[in-house]
Amino acid sequence: MTLNFLEINNLNKKFGDINALKNVSLNVQKGEVICIIGPSGCGKSTLLRAINWLTPPDNGQIKLESKIVGSETGKLSIGQTKLLNDLRARMGMVFQQFNVWPHLNVLDNVIKAQIVVAKRTKNEAETKAIKILTDVGLKDKIEEWPDNLSGGQKQRLAIARSLAMDPILMLLDEPTSALDPELVGEVLTVLRNLVNDGMTMLIVTHELGFASKFGDRIVFMDSGEIIEEGPPNIILKSPKTDRLKLFLEKLNITSLKD
Repeated sequence: MTLNFLEINNLNKKFGDINALKNVSLNVQKGEVICIIGPSGCGKSTLLRAINWLTPPDNGQIKLESKIVGSETGKLSIGQTKLLNDLRARMGMVFQQFNVWPHLNVLDNVIKAQIVVAKRTKNEAETKAIKILTDVGLKDKIEEWPDNLSGGQKQRLAIARSLAMDPILMLLDEPTSALDPELVGEVLTVLRNLVNDGMTMLIVTHELGFASKFGDRIVFMDSGEIIEEGPPNIILKSPKTDRLKLFLEKLNITSLKD
């Protein structure tokens, strides 16, 4: 029997009277790419933030490599806090807005957490940073300040910062939504390379072309619930529920049916 790499069981989260997550359950295998789609406000981002406890769930269980992330009650003991911090260090998180340090140049943005959190030497951190920045196409920008970068370059820098910590799981929340259309491609190229490297990823995205080609599964959420999940060719071409059919019709994805 194959153990699930990531297990999410009956996750719930309320903000006031709003049920942001309602009994959400999802199992993910190592190396899987899960693309999460759905209308705005349906709980997609809340789910990602709950997985690494940036937004602690009210109840439910999350396991990463069989270790419980956080707690099942929304409160942490001292031991659970230490384990949570250890597990968080193994998850990379990339946000819609470019989460980079404006007071550090590109190279130091990728070096800092390696020294402070991973306790690497400056030489070790710099060697790794240069390799990763090369991989994401920013080697010629290592001395630039973030304010001098394009949106696409800032997002690639944010991804590089996460990769420098050797994550086993990447959580990406609409990584292209804040970009001008002409800059989307350069970030999708980096994501494609991560797919090819076998990185386990959960990606909240509206890029259905990317999801169709590179996702192992697509998860459709609405009103805090998972409504449908399955292979891209099934979810996008043969939706079972009226809610998913309506969502896809609004996006006018006829080009994906060819």
